[in-house]
Amino acid sequence: MEVCVNSTKLLNLNQNTRLFVPRNSISHSFKNPILQFNNNIQKRPLNYPLNQRSCFSRQIRSLQRPISSRIKASPASSATSGAETDKLPADIMVTETQEPNSRVRLSVEVPAAVGEDCYKRVLKEFMKQAKIPGFRPGKIPESVLLNYVGEESVQKATVESILKRTLPHAMSTVTGRALRDSVRIITKFSDMEKSYSSLSSLSYDVIVDVAPEVKWISENGYKSMKIVVEIDHDIEAEKACEQEIKRRHKSLGTLKIVTDRGLQVGDLAVLDISATTIDQDESNVQKVPAAESKGFQFDTEDDDKVLPGFLDSIIGIRQGETKSFPYVFPETWQQENLRGVEAQFTVECKELFYRDLPELNDSIADKLFPGCTDLNQVKESLLQKCQEMEQAAKDQATDNAILDQLCKMVEIDIPQSLFEEQGRQLYGARLLEIQANVKLNEQQLATLSSPKAVNEFLENQRENIINLIKQNLAVGDIFKRENLQFSTEELVKEVQNSVAEFKRHKQEYDEERVREQVQDVLEGAKVLEWLKEHADIQYVTR
Repeated sequence: MEVCVNSTKLLNLNQNTRLFVPRNSISHSFKNPILQFNNNIQKRPLNYPLNQRSCFSRQIRSLQRPISSRIKASPASSATSGAETDKLPADIMVTETQEPNSRVRLSVEVPAAVGEDCYKRVLKEFMKQAKIPGFRPGKIPESVLLNYVGEESVQKATVESILKRTLPHAMSTVTGRALRDSVRIITKFSDMEKSYSSLSSLSYDVIVDVAPEVKWISENGYKSMKIVVEIDHDIEAEKACEQEIKRRHKSLGTLKIVTDRGLQVGDLAVLDISATTIDQDESNVQKVPAAESKGFQFDTEDDDKVLPGFLDSIIGIRQGETKSFPYVFPETWQQENLRGVEAQFTVECKELFYRDLPELNDSIADKLFPGCTDLNQVKESLLQKCQEMEQAAKDQATDNAILDQLCKMVEIDIPQSLFEEQGRQLYGARLLEIQANVKLNEQQLATLSSPKAVNEFLENQRENIINLIKQNLAVGDIFKRENLQFSTEELVKEVQNSVAEFKRHKQEYDEERVREQVQDVLEGAKVLEWLKEHADIQYVTR
């Protein structure tokens, strides 16, 4: 199998990206002295503090958790981890049914003996707490207590007690498979009340997501991967070095106004640009918003970064002059809806400058690269840095290509809870990035944090999120299959480095989660290293 991948893509497992993870919480609508439990499990919304960025970052980072911390499932689920397995007077019956998206339905049948035992416990607890005139605590007749507390309240408490005591037993059937925070009782509480009231027994259904199975399309296909990696010619060290010297030289010059000629190569112009589509029927002529720009600073030496042929169409334009010309967008243009479109461009030159540059010789070497005494030293120093950057870009492109191909080599039935969690992680990371670069007001932050915004992101990024999960799970599976390992020293060192980063930025952290994240990073690095050694990799410069 062969794949050709661009050099500027997706995921870097060598970066310890900290991401947002949503929690599930169990809410309750009825308070009683036995238990506060309800089958209404809700997703916590993105409630971020709105007053200061440090609180915002701390709120998100405190919830971060890598995928593996859920895949490496706990004995059952966090929904039941706090409840000890209570011995029951009779066995419950649990029927397991497989459902799509790595989901299991547990149908639980609770015999009358368990219901009666829970009823007695509830009465005993109410007796301890009830203060009824004329009766000592714990010595209240049942009929009096029921009349005082209310039969409906006792029944609700009994049903909740049954759930509390039997759910851990039911969840034991998926021990080691259940994903954290994915347990959901789907039977309505009112239906359970009716069932218990009429039969003294109880039945309910539980839905739980389980760790998905990684199925390889070709069992050992990952051991002999063929990869073609495209490398952008701009990152080639020699060319990048030349461009950097040119850029640094230009930064030493001063801009002066052109007064006696038109635009020529080397100038910098400030342009107002507009465009409309060309159509014989003038009523169908439309503006091209993507091509419109006011005060666009156009460096003629960077013409390859704008429309091909644009410079040729405006060469010679003078300050204050307007030029209009037809233009056909190339078929390779980035925006698909503009490919092949015939347009009429109008360009007005608002300002025109030329650069007054110092002569490029040894006298400005120190300004080009501090510490250098001649141009040869400048070139050598910059070339070394560019070579390091080229290698880093090449390594990243290789990692991305391998991960992309891994994604195509596996079939995974991804649980919805895992999809939502990974998506919320990515969205939280994006919010952190926005908040770090742009000062958002309360209204903007509230809008970005709304359930609607999160859900739109999940839907728009569905394919990317699914691919990311498949990549992570495939990497984890290879790590186990090939018995790869990393040293304790590596783990300790990376954890210490991560903790030091948190402390340096005065941010709260959970060391257990930091350790889990570091472990994921080290596993990923080991797998990628192993795959590179066993893959047939070709590099193509474009």
